[in-house]
Amino acid sequence: MAYARKLLPSMSALRMIEALDRLGSASAAAEDLSLTQGAISRQLQALEAQLGIELARREGRKLVLTAQARAYAAEVRTALARVAEATMRLQVAPPGGTLSLAILPAFGMRWLMPRLPDFSRLHPDITINMTTRLEDFSFEMETFDAAIRHGTGAWPGTRHLLLKPEQLLPVAAPGLVPGHTRPARALAQLPLLHIRTRPDAWKAWFAQDGMSPPELEGTVHDQFSTIVQAACHGLGAALVPTYIVEQELATGQLLALAPRPMETGSAYYLVWPEQKAQDPDLKRFRDWLADQAEPEDPLPR
Repeated sequence: MAYARKLLPSMSALRMIEALDRLGSASAAAEDLSLTQGAISRQLQALEAQLGIELARREGRKLVLTAQARAYAAEVRTALARVAEATMRLQVAPPGGTLSLAILPAFGMRWLMPRLPDFSRLHPDITINMTTRLEDFSFEMETFDAAIRHGTGAWPGTRHLLLKPEQLLPVAAPGLVPGHTRPARALAQLPLLHIRTRPDAWKAWFAQDGMSPPELEGTVHDQFSTIVQAACHGLGAALVPTYIVEQELATGQLLALAPRPMETGSAYYLVWPEQKAQDPDLKRFRDWLADQAEPEDPLPR
């Protein structure tokens, strides 16, 4: 796609406006870019002439960016970061290709990572670079080839592959549950641990179990790794995805407080943008993941 020159300032001008915004003064920007203050002023004037917009004003001896210029600089900062990341990927890319994958930290660590050695064995020429992302993002604003996301499979402009439906199971440290108490009924007497991304999980659990929910107070955690550790140390009962606690249940660190997990209606997916659908490396990764997918995953007993 061709763009008019007016819409494509030079890289030096973009770096200048970003530095002015980030550092707050022409002298600091000049030092950061190894330029003189005069050079910064000339670049600023040239950019204003190119864009036809005033970008800064003098307040005494200080150069202050306008509100429009600060907003522009923030977007330029994002674009420069993407250029730098793309350049680094190009420089270090192995001969066989590379995939940049955004992952959810817990799912990536507990479900994906143990399976990746098999992919590396089958496709040693493909390198997978992974970055954790807890929040949704736009593929247009990031350089990821694909991402692992949690939801219902509805992300505009993308395609997806179902990896694993989410099932939640209440668990607690064995010492927290008296031996004579039925585990399911013990829940109502235990302190409850909450995960920030599933604020209504406990309410849904008690509702589907036919029990009146107790007072739903308790500590709140932002990641499954911390809530599992809190449960292991006896701080309360946690309602977590089954894949998170398979190891702790097998070793006896945690006790399942219900005979079966609760279906949530959501799942974990591999998601990729439409324009990446025919990428050969991504296709090989998708085909491999399809064999790893778990449309039904009963908890091992």
